[in-house]
Amino acid sequence: MPIEINGQTYYRTLEVCHKAGISRGTLLRWLKEGIIEEPHRDRKDWRLFTSNDLYIIGVEVTKIRAGKSLAKMR
Repeated sequence: MPIEINGQTYYRTLEVCHKAGISRGTLLRWLKEGIIEEPHRDRKDWRLFTSNDLYIIGVEVTKIRAGKSLAKMR
C-alpha cells in the first residue's frame, strides 16, 4: 500500500516490483549497477520510490522487453 509523506506518494520495494512486473532481485541489481538511481529512504532505512521512479523503472522494463521482441524477430 503506497504511503503519503508531505503530500508526496511513495511506494516500497515490493510494490514497485509488483507494478513493474519484475523481481526484487532484478530491482536490487539495477540499483547496484546504477541503471536506476537509489531512491529516498525512510527512518527505518527502507527504500521509498516516487511515481517518477516507478515511471523510470517502467521505461527500463519496456526497453528490455522490446529488445527481446526484436531478438525473436531475427
